[in-house]
Amino acid sequence: MATFISHSPADTEALGEHWGRSAQRGGVIALSGDLGAGKTQLVKGLARGLGVTARVHSPTFTLVNEYGGGRLRLFHLDLYRLETPEQIRSAGLEEYLQPDGVAVIEWAERLAAGGEWKPAGGNLLSVTLEVLNETERRIVYETAGP
Repeated sequence: MATFISHSPADTEALGEHWGRSAQRGGVIALSGDLGAGKTQLVKGLARGLGVTARVHSPTFTLVNEYGGGRLRLFHLDLYRLETPEQIRSAGLEEYLQPDGVAVIEWAERLAAGGEWKPAGGNLLSVTLEVLNETERRIVYETAGP
């Protein structure tokens, strides 16, 4: 388990960009943290690291945004509006646990509420973002490989 202290949104994006540069096809990044913790900032950096040039925004109302044009396709999911694993399954989001690209899941703890889950390839990065103050965030992450 590793910890990164972000002192600004730019720091958070830089960490995501670093991850994007080394991301592999089939990877899933599970994000947890309160509103305003920086989950979408991290995804913006990840997209930049993948070479995605489109504007990245949270898919809260659409559930999934897909971005192409980079080294790998990026699938950005937001489970905030889904409260149970059954709702997630009925929304057809399980296919993103084996992405043809990289999937990032905001509010991933809602998926895990139904029990243990892992992406099909086993390539999972679990990330928790914690607000320390107005500008600082503690980002704790752990990789679970195949």
